[in-house]
Amino acid sequence: MLLPAKTEVARRLRSYRAWERAMLACPGDRAVRATFEDCGYTLCVLMGKRCAREAADAAEQYLRGAVDARPRRGGPQRGNGVARFTSARPVPRVAAER
Repeated sequence: MLLPAKTEVARRLRSYRAWERAMLACPGDRAVRATFEDCGYTLCVLMGKRCAREAADAAEQYLRGAVDARPRRGGPQRGNGVARFTSARPVPRVAAER
């Protein structure tokens, strides 16, 4: 599956959120609403979703993917289809210098 560039997704999501705030501030302004809907449509096409809210959620999840993809200490890790647990080692604390 071909995935969109994360920079483009981030840019479109920022635009969608900005126009969403503007639309909520001025719900009667037809130009603001039209631009908001255009941003939503673009995000839908980019993320392959039918609903703008689903597309925004998918975009946020896609952008978080780089951070969430790392295995966590002590949590389950998948390898060859088998779940296994790592030992949780304490993180060394560094004394604050004054």
